[in-house]
Amino acid sequence: MTLSTTLNALADPTRRKIIQLLKKKDLPAGEIAKNFTMTLPSLSHHLNILKMANLVSSRRAGQNIIYSLNLSVVDEIIGELYGIIGKGVKKNK
Repeated sequence: MTLSTTLNALADPTRRKIIQLLKKKDLPAGEIAKNFTMTLPSLSHHLNILKMANLVSSRRAGQNIIYSLNLSVVDEIIGELYGIIGKGVKKNK
């Protein structure tokens, strides 16, 4: 995963909305789809881009595919962005 891949994935408002939904709880694709007016193949495309950026992961549960936010990658990206802007992450002593 590269920072460029992640930022490209986050550049789209639809994908940011998907991340906001998954921040609350893991969801099957059908539940995610209820929040959008797009075809399932279009939603699948957005989910695949998020998966390729390692921002979300998926697992099969019977007939459903459940999507989860990958918090460790989100934390890593935030750390990289802080490093770029020169703020650094303050550590507790």
